[in-house]
Amino acid sequence: MVNTIKLYQSLLRAAMKLAGVRPRKIEIEPGTAMNFWAPTRTPNKNKNAVVFLHGFVGDGMITWQFQVLALARKYAVYVPDLLFFGGSATGDSHRTVDFQAECVAKGLAALGLRQCTVVGSSYGGMVGFKLAESLPELVKSVVATCTVLVLTEVPNIFSSLERLGFPAWSDLLLPNSVGEVKKMFEVGSHKLPRIPDRVFKDGLEVMFDYRKERAELLEALVIPEKDFILPDYSQKVHLVCGVDDKIFNVGLVKDIKEKLGNKASLECIEKAGHLAMLERPFVYNKCLKRILASIYDKRSNEFSYE
Repeated sequence: MVNTIKLYQSLLRAAMKLAGVRPRKIEIEPGTAMNFWAPTRTPNKNKNAVVFLHGFVGDGMITWQFQVLALARKYAVYVPDLLFFGGSATGDSHRTVDFQAECVAKGLAALGLRQCTVVGSSYGGMVGFKLAESLPELVKSVVATCTVLVLTEVPNIFSSLERLGFPAWSDLLLPNSVGEVKKMFEVGSHKLPRIPDRVFKDGLEVMFDYRKERAELLEALVIPEKDFILPDYSQKVHLVCGVDDKIFNVGLVKDIKEKLGNKASLECIEKAGHLAMLERPFVYNKCLKRILASIYDKRSNEFSYE
């Protein structure tokens, strides 16, 4: 019997190629390779670049499919699969956000990218913040969706996790059964539509490879609060959240905005949860297009390529 998720991925790949993006396998270093969806024609000096970084469930194209299709005509769109997602993997033992960001940066450099706006969701948002901190010359601005700066051991984050019935992040994000996959998507949604269990079963078969390595990513993701120092970002940070995000609630995001001060803006999407870009794509795209227009207005003569 055909796996519905694999079938959908095949159709999605065809749609992306028609939209002008194609997969590229980039060797970051010996033993480390990342898959990037990148413009078919590169470099394109007439388009500003947008890099989409996905969260902990699904690969880059599944997560950002609606945004790529909506933006590829106007912007040079790049969508990497982070290490141990999609077609990306490494033999290196590093599992930190810093290492993910370093590999993304090297891959973008190999593709000839000099400057971009980073749009990150959840885990990808944390990688995006690290990129902005370490490479301000690369990251012009950050659009952080349903995420936090870092995952620290603070009570308001972990109390949410415990309230949802998960003692650890791996219990939520690395499901072992159809019921657990369904529960994960229920947590991530404002209101999960009626989906046959067959689809969740097919998702369980194809979406959760590299389980050991992903568990290590989650372990490395959480840091003691005392070890985190708020970076002095040079970029404007645009925060976007779902009003019904059960993982990183609106209060957490408002706290980030307060800490960042006038460098940050905040937009909240009604009737959306942690997967706002998938759950309400038209509303999210309208918001994202407005943000990108504010970054790349007609007065800017800066382009994204060498």
